[in-house]
Amino acid sequence: MEKEDQSEVCFPQLINISCRKPTSHWSDGVLFNVVLGIICIFTVVLNLLVIISISHFRQLHTPTNLLLLSLAVSDFLVGLLVWPGEIYMTSSCWTLGDVLCFLYNSMSFIIMSASVGNMVLISADRYVAICDPLHYNTKVTVKRVQLCVCLCWFSSFIYCSIIMRDQLTHPGESISCYGECVIGMDMNTGVVDLVVNFILPLSIIVTLYMRVFVVAVSQARAMRSHVTSVKLQHPVSVRAKTSELKAARTLGVLVLVFLGCFCPFYIVALTSGHKKMTLFVKYVLYLLNVNSCLNPLIYVLFYPWFRRAVRRVVTLQILQPGSWGDTII
Repeated sequence: MEKEDQSEVCFPQLINISCRKPTSHWSDGVLFNVVLGIICIFTVVLNLLVIISISHFRQLHTPTNLLLLSLAVSDFLVGLLVWPGEIYMTSSCWTLGDVLCFLYNSMSFIIMSASVGNMVLISADRYVAICDPLHYNTKVTVKRVQLCVCLCWFSSFIYCSIIMRDQLTHPGESISCYGECVIGMDMNTGVVDLVVNFILPLSIIVTLYMRVFVVAVSQARAMRSHVTSVKLQHPVSVRAKTSELKAARTLGVLVLVFLGCFCPFYIVALTSGHKKMTLFVKYVLYLLNVNSCLNPLIYVLFYPWFRRAVRRVVTLQILQPGSWGDTII
């Protein structure tokens, strides 16, 4: 092999079994990595603001916000750990070894599974709040939500251990050449993951939110037709229902954006048997990870309390004694 060809492989000393270096024009590659780096920074900073805001202010310690906090943690980890790995593999060969490759893929898998679980919990929370509002405070408590969040993350860890057990015992077995880092799954494992991480949660989310949408529309119509009399007799009840409907709308946008970023990855991954689609699979993976940056932007657009909390965090007002008890909502 010529010297020019040797410079195009990851390990010139292993020419026959080495992968080729990522092929992209230098300027395009640098610009693309800069864009990914900016998304990575925004993902980390914005979700860190969500975590600090909900954790610090006592008024924000509600069941729904605890679910948003768990989602923000998974999104933060995407920006802190997953995005840097993707940027690294976009610009160079994987030279960190099979063990770190396994750890990186496992971590990415756990985070993605936890995000899916968080979305299912958020959908269930809105379902109870809209469809059974009288029993919401007794059914959905802070302690129960904390337990569900812990089970969500623990289940994601156990599920990842089962799905990737072969790579755990034989790291690097699924790679086709030295210099790549991929997740290898057989047909049976792929089908299980498809059902557990895509079809089942998608069915639950869509079913719950279709029910929420129907009930929310009927409630909105009822409130519009009786708004004057109800306001005079039960003003607090009207404000509570309006608040719940707004929360359902906002979280509905959150779920819709998640599905818009999540579904293309699994759909394309299922049909990516040909090598020519490998690059497209990578791009829809980027789209899936971009969702972690979009979630806090949705909070900024729809949640006034989040904007107020962020303002106090950025101006360091949270360092003042007793700031945790400030009124935010």
